[in-house]
Formats: sequence, structure tokens, C-alpha cells
Amino acid sequence: MIRLLQTAGLLLLTFGVYGQIPVPTAAQAAWQEAELGVVFHYDLHVFDGKKYNQSQNRISPVPDYNIFAPDTLDTDQWIKAAKDAGARFAILTVTHETGFALYQSDVNPYCMKALKWKNGKGDLLRDFVNSCRKYGLKPGVYLGIRWNSFLGIHDFKMQGSDPFAKNRQQAYKKMCEGMVEEVTTRYEDLFMIWFDGGASDPKTYGADILPIVERNQPNCLFYHNAQRADFRWGGSETGTVPYPCWATYPFPFSHAENTEEIFKNNFQLLKEGDKNGRYYMPAMADAPIRGYHGRHEWFWEPGDVAHIYPVKDLVRIYLNSVGHNATLVLGLTPNPDGLLDPQDVDTLAALGREIRTLFDRPLAAAGGTGKMFQLRIPDGKQVGQLVVQEDITKGQRIRAFEIQAYQKGQWRTVFSGTSVGHKMIAVFPEALTAQKLRLFVKASAAGPVIRTFAAYQAK
Repeated sequence: MIRLLQTAGLLLLTFGVYGQIPVPTAAQAAWQEAELGVVFHYDLHVFDGKKYNQSQNRISPVPDYNIFAPDTLDTDQWIKAAKDAGARFAILTVTHETGFALYQSDVNPYCMKALKWKNGKGDLLRDFVNSCRKYGLKPGVYLGIRWNSFLGIHDFKMQGSDPFAKNRQQAYKKMCEGMVEEVTTRYEDLFMIWFDGGASDPKTYGADILPIVERNQPNCLFYHNAQRADFRWGGSETGTVPYPCWATYPFPFSHAENTEEIFKNNFQLLKEGDKNGRYYMPAMADAPIRGYHGRHEWFWEPGDVAHIYPVKDLVRIYLNSVGHNATLVLGLTPNPDGLLDPQDVDTLAALGREIRTLFDRPLAAAGGTGKMFQLRIPDGKQVGQLVVQEDITKGQRIRAFEIQAYQKGQWRTVFSGTSVGHKMIAVFPEALTAQKLRLFVKASAAGPVIRTFAAYQAK
């Protein structure tokens, strides 16, 4: 629930003018417009029948990679379920901590070419991208190169300092660069490429991957290394960010450098951003759908269905991520048969229905330039939630605002806030009855440009 915040007095800040305020690239604007996406975690560990153990999996090679044998694999089922939830993009973990690549690589022999499954001809990334295009979702790729238990890479490093280790380190960097070249040239346009745990600095242990992405996928979101991040991790894996959450940030990287400053106060800078930051870098809020009752599982495990979040909790997560100016990424995990469990599918469909019920049809809406916008509420209707959106192509400008309700012949403030950005959702625990509502922008870095001020009926 969004809490009420006290604002400063009436003021229009004049220090900023359009052109100096950070604005999003087209890809960043599309990221925020998408609002909800999914990431599919799939790796060899899904097939071993054991609980996922990250600390061990990062250092222990899988004894037999041919356990990968999803007999009824259906990426159409995955993507349709994501679309039913309202997702507009989907990401596949093409490599994770085992180092096994879920496509036909020419530079990494530890890939689907080595499998007995489909006689070594399978290409899960190709199937995934095709399904995304079939159902109208934007495809993204997740590459984990920070750990590789098969090759003995830990935190980007080949262990040891002798010539043998140094030569293998260079070979690993070249292999990673080769995989990025393959992925960014073989699968048409990609919405994003995500290097889990980052991609380090090419001047030290990291592969020099940014030039490859910029050359082959110039419109692709990049996340992240010491040189660039197009969005930032929101500081937790709860699927939520606090309020306020600004889309601007003081550094061009998210958290690959300056970690002492960035990580202090429980990742406060990552969570909240910086309203005066020089760089446009909106937040990502991520969480696995199987995170209920103390669990936190990105990969399928036996007997874990009871830990799928109830729909009401997923709606709460949505309101406290998308409704706080962040993009929500839900983690989904297919089972050893190659399908999402029916319970996951049903939950995703119910989430989509609930979001549509809350936000499909406004009772009234307004927008434009200026600092005051008014709505007339139809007689007999009660308001349960309000949405405010800026035109973020002009930058995040609003610094303080109030929402006021006209009740019994007078205006009364019912919500006060600071950050708006792409979307701010105010939810009223008790339905609001009012003849009129108005949005009053009290402070801004430049002239406010309101894309939407809308009221929605209480359930």
C-alpha cells in the first residue's frame, strides 16, 4: 500500500529546463512502458530431483549433462502463460551457473550440441524466441558468465595465478565474447540482454562484450557492466521498490563500481534512485513466483507448488513495483517435462484478470501540460485507486504533488507524494466517495507534462 507522504509548500522549481533533465532512450521508454515481464530460469539442475543449492552449484560441475531431457518441451505454453498475466516481454536464462548453454554454440562446446536429446540438434533459445514472436512478447536473453562450474570460473576468475590459469582466463573471456556475438546475431532483434551478476570490467576479468552488443543490437537494453546499465536492480528480490523511486541515478553503471556508496543503508540508492541524478536509469523489481511462505526459488524443485504466491500477494507486488515507477520481472520456472506446472499457469492467468479488473476502464481521466488537472466522478461511483503518469519522454519532472477530493462542498487532500515518473498508483483501503478529484503539482523541475491522471472504480 502506498503511504501518505507530506510535501513541501507550493513551489515550481526553476533550476531545470527541458534538455538538461535526463530523458530515456527509446529502449528505456519501452522498458517502462512494458511494466511487467518474466524471466524463465532453466538449467541442468532442474532435472536432478534435488533442492537447488546455489553455493554448491557454483563450484560443483553437474556429473551428467544428459539429464537434460524435457520430453514434452513447449515454449508456446510458457509464453502464452506469461502473456495471460499481462507480460509484454520474456527473458530466457541461456547460461547460468553451470555454464551450460541452451542453444547451438560454436564457441562453447558445453551446449545443446552435446546432448543426446534431439540428437544434439535442439536449440531452446530459437524455440523461445519463435514463441515470443508468435504471441507478441519481446524476447530477451540472460547470460550468466560470472560463474561457470564446468570450467571452474568463480566470480569471473579462473582460480590461480600461474601461466596456465592466466591463459585459461583469456580463453574464457574470448569464449564469452564469442557467445555474445552468436546470441546477438542469430536471433533477430532482442529487447534486452542481461548479464546476471554483471559482466565485470573488461580491463580486469570481464569480457569485452559492450561493443559487441552495441554493434549487433543497437536498440537492445543492456544490463550491466562497469561501463553501462540501462536500468538498475531495485535493491531486493521481493518484487517491490519503496516509495519514492526515481528513474534517475548518479552513475552510468548500476552497481558494478562504487559499491561501498551504492550498497550502504541496505541498498538505498538502488532502491530509491536519485531525483537529481544525471543519468536516466529506471528500476527493476524482480521476484520468483515461487517465493511464498519463506521460499525463494528461481528454479523448479519437486514439491514446491505450495510456495507459489497467491494472486492477492502478486497484486500487492504489482502495486508496489509498477505503481512505484519500476518495471516488474516475475521469475518462472518450467519443470523437467519442459512445461510450466498447471498451478503456475492458473496463477498467472488469474493475475492478469485481476490487473485488468482494477485498471482496464477508468471512471474519468485527464492529461496535458500544467499543474492542475480535475476529474468529475460519475454519480454513485466510488474510487478505489488513482493513477498518475508523466510523459517520461520529457524526463521525470514532478517533485511534489497532492491529490484532492471535493467532498461536502470543500476540497480535502487525500494523497500527497513526490515521485511520479512512468506510473504512480495510489490505492485507498477504504473506497473514496467524491464528486470531483484534482491533481495539483506543487513542485517540478520543469513544466509538468501529465500523460494520465485517472480514477478507477473500487471493487
